[in-house]
Amino acid sequence: MVEIRTPIEVNDAIERVMKYAVKGEKTFIPLEESHGFFLAEDLISDHAVPPFDRTRYDGFAIRSEATENGDSRLEVVGQIGAGSVFEGTVKENEAVRIMTGAEIPAGCDAVIMLEHVKETSQGEKRFIEFTRKLTSFENITKTGEDTQKGEVLVQKGTYINPGIMALLATFGYRQVPIVKRPRVGIISTGSELLPVDAALEPGKIRDSNSYMLIGQIERAGGIPVSLGQFADDLDICYDQVVAALDEVDILLTTGGVSVGDYDYIPAILERLNANVLFNKIKMRPGSVTTVAEVDGKLFFGLSGNPSSCYVGFELYTRPAIRNHLHTKNPYLKKLTAQLGTDFTAPNPFHRFVRGKLIYESGNVIAVPVGLDKPNIVTSLAEANVLIVLPGNKEGYEAGEQVMAVLLADQSGIAWNDWLRKE
Repeated sequence: MVEIRTPIEVNDAIERVMKYAVKGEKTFIPLEESHGFFLAEDLISDHAVPPFDRTRYDGFAIRSEATENGDSRLEVVGQIGAGSVFEGTVKENEAVRIMTGAEIPAGCDAVIMLEHVKETSQGEKRFIEFTRKLTSFENITKTGEDTQKGEVLVQKGTYINPGIMALLATFGYRQVPIVKRPRVGIISTGSELLPVDAALEPGKIRDSNSYMLIGQIERAGGIPVSLGQFADDLDICYDQVVAALDEVDILLTTGGVSVGDYDYIPAILERLNANVLFNKIKMRPGSVTTVAEVDGKLFFGLSGNPSSCYVGFELYTRPAIRNHLHTKNPYLKKLTAQLGTDFTAPNPFHRFVRGKLIYESGNVIAVPVGLDKPNIVTSLAEANVLIVLPGNKEGYEAGEQVMAVLLADQSGIAWNDWLRKE
């Protein structure tokens, strides 16, 4: 029996998914392996940075009051390298040779740069002479100027990039608290699909969606788990899904979500007593995307058409993965751009057009790439944005302001920012 489906709005669908998205657990990994993971705790400074007043340049540490007349001659009474300290207190007519980054000795409150002095000697004594007036803390980085003790430097759920690795090292994180990446299973459906290395046959195509989803899952922060292909038997398919749900945190199928005689996903979900969140959305491509909750886990039935599958993942699966990773900004970033071409045909549904950004004369222009059809795969290779064309409008003209969703973004945005229209 053909199921009659009632389409819902895109944002309504996203909200329904996120209501059932779960948070991942914390674990620890070595600092050198932490790149690309997500922090499971706030990174808090346990000491000030720098932890002492230090010089910004090679030069001589002095007392600024000794330069008030603008003509100084000071005796050099010691030398400090980075990592060492000067014992004692420097007097008004004294100076200490100091290297970049070294701690300012007691009594000093300024540094005269090496190139601004003339060095002389008198017997065994060394002197510097210069004609500059210095102010207090000139050429000095003060204690805590970079970071104060107790400051939250990076929030939980933040993607760990090389800069954050430097911060983790600065504060002694030999082992880094990260969120366990969700295991995201992939099952392909369709008797027309061939392995990637198989020779083409009449009526057959190679399975591209599985490999596309592997890349999308990894980019989102998950661990892809390839679980093969559905058999042409409902009972066997049902057993495959049951076994898969025991193995992964999130399960994706690609294909088999429409209303044809050989589409088993609706029947499998019914047999699972799944909580079907929706099975049709007011969008193109990907309107037949189905999402259900099964015993606390999300099941995404994505379209078998490559572009529909791709867009469905980015809009619905990606935020669930990012939520698992504790990020406060699980949605892809959007920006305003000028539409690069006309779309004259009216469409009652929202359209998400594969496109790329170009920059001309200070303007950001979103240009479609390839054919705008759900079964087209070549347009995905060049796309770095989804151009959003809201439905119920009598076409769009080149030059109009539209929203563009950035596909490779790692920073993300919050829900309120996602909802903004400009």
